[in-house]
Amino acid sequence: MIWKTFGWSFGVTAAGLAAALIFWGWEALAVVAILSILEISLSFDNAVVNAGVLKRMNEFWQRIFLTIGILIAVFGMRLVFPVAIVSITASLGPIEAVELALDDPDQYEQLVTDAHPSIAAFGGMFLLMIFLNFIFQEREHRWIGWLERPLAKLGRIDGFAVGVALAALLLTATTVATSAYQHGGAHLDKSDTVLLSGVAGVLTYLLVGGLSGYFEHRLEEGEERAAEEEEAAKRAGKEPTAVGLAGRAAFFLFLYLEVLDASFSFDGVIGAFAITNHIFWMAIGLGVGAMYVRSITIYLVRQGTLDDYRYLEHGAHYAIGALAVLLLISIRWHLHEVVTGLFGVTLIGLSFWSSVRANRIDAANEASGGGGDGQEQSEVRSGV
Repeated sequence: MIWKTFGWSFGVTAAGLAAALIFWGWEALAVVAILSILEISLSFDNAVVNAGVLKRMNEFWQRIFLTIGILIAVFGMRLVFPVAIVSITASLGPIEAVELALDDPDQYEQLVTDAHPSIAAFGGMFLLMIFLNFIFQEREHRWIGWLERPLAKLGRIDGFAVGVALAALLLTATTVATSAYQHGGAHLDKSDTVLLSGVAGVLTYLLVGGLSGYFEHRLEEGEERAAEEEEAAKRAGKEPTAVGLAGRAAFFLFLYLEVLDASFSFDGVIGAFAITNHIFWMAIGLGVGAMYVRSITIYLVRQGTLDDYRYLEHGAHYAIGALAVLLLISIRWHLHEVVTGLFGVTLIGLSFWSSVRANRIDAANEASGGGGDGQEQSEVRSGV
């Protein structure tokens, strides 16, 4: 199972490290290894959330996510994205931007850093919308009951999550963005840029998420029929066939996953400049990390980890919310990538511990003949 799931990641790691050593030497090898670890640590919460979406797709679309999706993630976000930033902000062609990255890496880094406010606003608002839509929904299990219970009630108000997100954006644009961090420690007023980019992030979430939700709704009748067939198969003593989302619904969920991955990768790409401004070292290191994120996602889906550890998805979404806030804060104050990485790892670790504790209590109750798996007991078992 491990080799089948992580085989490609192991192969890409070996090839990437070998290429770094052969073409650039031991320093490049060390930098690529560090960047790979950085990307994995920053994006583990991404893998957990991806798994929650991916498990709803059929096997075909899961393979698409691992093939075409990884090409988009590695070459699109880790190589093309930094070049595109420079091309747009400096009004250069893609080839000129690559030449600038190779010939004058310091100037290249400056242009990317100066574009950070718009990147952080877009990515921060997209991630914030994901967190808000999760936290404002009623769920079978609550990890932090005293907080999630009243928020779920507020979520019944139409458009409440969008209203909170836009209020956060307005606050950011009128306070944090008035003195945005620039290369070399300078600060400029980027209110208009942040406001525009943030609105684009919200609209992107609404568009992609809305389309996927629309087509999911169209397939509800088909899913209900499939569920009836599964029940009939069970009664007949046959093994039911699990069928995931396919067609247009899966396609738009795939788009949603790619935009989600792009938003998560903003932090890794920007943070990588704290280690190196060599475009190819960065692409290899972050690309290797992205491969492991994909493999971890598939592993979580195939092992049913999200079902076994009920609060893991909660922890990942809280990590998303923290990352969204940190991205918005980073518009003005430069934050070290270790800070964002520790937030995510800590929250997921706590949710994992709470899940293990809840499972042990469930097992003890079953052994002693105790009953009750209600919502109130679920909150007590979480230990949060």
